[in-house]
Amino acid sequence: MVSAPVTEPPRPESPQGVDAAALARLLGAPAPDVDVHLTGVTLDSRAVRPGDLWCALPGANAHGADFAAQAASLGAAAALTDDAGAARCREAGLPVLVVEDPRRDTATAAATVYGEPAAKLATIGVTGTNGKTSVTTIVTAVLEHLGVPAGVVGTSGTLYRDPAGAEHVIGTVRTTPESPELHGLLARMAEDGVRIASMEISSHALVLHRADGVVVDAACFTNLSQDHLDFHGTMEEYYLAKRRLFTPAHASRGVVCVDDEWGRRLAREAEIPVTTYSTTGIAADHRAVDLRPDGFGTGFTVQGPEDSRPLAAALPGRHYVANALAASLLLEIVGVRGPEVDAAIGHAGTVPGRMEQVATAPVRGVVDYSHTPDALQQALDTLRAVPGTRRILTVMGAGGDRDRGKRPVMGEVAARGSDVVIITDDNPRSEDPASIREQVRAGVPADTAAVVHVVDGRGAAIDLAAELADVGDTILVAGKGAETGQTIGGIVHAFDDRLRLREALAASGGSDADGGR
Repeated sequence: MVSAPVTEPPRPESPQGVDAAALARLLGAPAPDVDVHLTGVTLDSRAVRPGDLWCALPGANAHGADFAAQAASLGAAAALTDDAGAARCREAGLPVLVVEDPRRDTATAAATVYGEPAAKLATIGVTGTNGKTSVTTIVTAVLEHLGVPAGVVGTSGTLYRDPAGAEHVIGTVRTTPESPELHGLLARMAEDGVRIASMEISSHALVLHRADGVVVDAACFTNLSQDHLDFHGTMEEYYLAKRRLFTPAHASRGVVCVDDEWGRRLAREAEIPVTTYSTTGIAADHRAVDLRPDGFGTGFTVQGPEDSRPLAAALPGRHYVANALAASLLLEIVGVRGPEVDAAIGHAGTVPGRMEQVATAPVRGVVDYSHTPDALQQALDTLRAVPGTRRILTVMGAGGDRDRGKRPVMGEVAARGSDVVIITDDNPRSEDPASIREQVRAGVPADTAAVVHVVDGRGAAIDLAAELADVGDTILVAGKGAETGQTIGGIVHAFDDRLRLREALAASGGSDADGGR
């Protein structure tokens, strides 16, 4: 019997540790004035524990060294920083390792202090605009079904199951945690007997050195479409960030989806051996063919270099076929293969907030994380192809303080793929929600046949969709998936699309008795 989940800090109980002088030599830094033994690493001055190396990095508005006194008071053994932060750290009484690029060297320090934990596990890393969470979740679910102690790091947080069956749950705030946290997590997993760890590796993480020091056994590229251009600037820079994963510094082998041109380019440019896969008929080492509905999922055949075999995705749509095939190929690289694995992929591939059904009749209610134009297009195409679908009513918006260029494109995609579009708020963050809604609405084509509503308030928008829906209709609530909060003006308000849609359908008479579960 599996024990109740526990929440705990992301670091090992018995770290290997290293002397500061030895770490300085490794980093090519001058030796600190006082040699001390380092047993942990952190970027957060509030989270320092006695014996920690505290890393003080330069920021956009302040320097981490401004908080040196706090780090010292909590027991930091030394500081890692640049020339700009060194004096403040010394004033606080900390031995200092001065380096040119402290963000990069923080990853090396964390890997060293925690004993190179990534090398003690079989590791899988997944990157791409869409599909990272789905692929890593499928991989982890299959391993758990097979009884293999496994862990996952990603958008939904971190969890792992140890050999005794205990489930460990650790909250994280980024898709890929900062390097001290990531190496601490991997060290804790290795310490607790985990054999295989899967992680989402974002483009931000690759640029900001969060994943440095981890060389995954198997890397995966799912796709690339417009997103995060507020950070990367151009699609070319976005692609180049993703490409970094497919170098010897980050991975040993790779699997690449060649359904888009970015994937085909990566297959040519990767600096490690890669296996390609496709779902659209494009030439690849492994091709998904004969796609056919299978309940709310999809059955298909995998044509490989030597033979063919049946496989299934637990959710509908070509992109989930791609995710299932990717999971299969990644598992094979780390030595997990066979008919039992294939069967488990078809039954253990559902992901919270990813094409999640909250009702099936008389109105189908679906919540999906599709927050990019490409992901929204895929979700709409998928639902349109589900047998018995009448109309599609889409509730959607766009996040604040993020890539503004995709907002009108989101509106266009929603209008072209839906019968009714209800434009509302996603996570406005610090922006004016009405302004974001208007930018999304501006992308709706003048000749659209869709009925378009603009509604202030996500809850009200979901309620309206439930009121408008009729027997055989499908409501898609897109953008937030399994998130349980909505950020408005710097405040996170409790809000779960799944709960609100279920309640709205029940109130309108559009939900079956069991909520579709």
